[in-house]
Amino acid sequence: MIKLLGEYLILLYEIFKRPDKGPVFRRQLLVEFIGLGVDSIGIVAIISVFTGAIVAIQTATNIDSPLIPLMMVGFTTRQMMVLEFSPTMISLILAGKVGSRIASEIGTMRVTEQIDALRVMGVNPANYLILPKITVSMLFNPVLIVFSIVLGLWGGLIACVVTGLVATPDYIAGLRGWFDPFTITYAMIKTVVFAFIIASVSGFLGFTVEGGSVEVGRASTKAVVASSILIIFFDLILTQLLLV
Repeated sequence: MIKLLGEYLILLYEIFKRPDKGPVFRRQLLVEFIGLGVDSIGIVAIISVFTGAIVAIQTATNIDSPLIPLMMVGFTTRQMMVLEFSPTMISLILAGKVGSRIASEIGTMRVTEQIDALRVMGVNPANYLILPKITVSMLFNPVLIVFSIVLGLWGGLIACVVTGLVATPDYIAGLRGWFDPFTITYAMIKTVVFAFIIASVSGFLGFTVEGGSVEVGRASTKAVVASSILIIFFDLILTQLLLV
């Protein structure tokens, strides 16, 4: 484990060296924005809308006391989406979608000796291949999370209207009530940390693959598992540091 951590830190040192060619780096950023960011919008949208609807319905059906106002449905949906579901659960989903893509892409380049070819040409392969992915993930994932929060709240509203469990004014009053702006800051901090974990860990596991196509598949699986475990671990740490 210590050896693995040391190799990871050494690779990070190589990754964060200044790019050899600025125009090439910017071109790679545009490519990764499409592959890692835009292509994830669909799955994030679908999951967020339905989860917001589920949270709203479950909250409304479990309010069995007349002393609890129905506006708590909107409040609970907002808090669930902002504090935990969007930053953490969506990051776990992206660890599966984006993390496996990064590990398999870089791992394939490793076993086909493309990385060695880059090094022979005088290119820093870690910087060229992984830094754009980390940069794009840390820039675009917060956008996806804000998008997820908004869609989740809309999903809750639609569910309340369709089922008739909660009136629209009550739901909206709950969304607007007792709002603490720091919750958004907390969600964005978690998102950036999780994005770095997904891109760097997946890139490391793909970069250090040895063997053939079978090992690439294993590295892809390891990337998803390792990223998910680290996301949950740092979720606990960040929650303890920022909210308690």
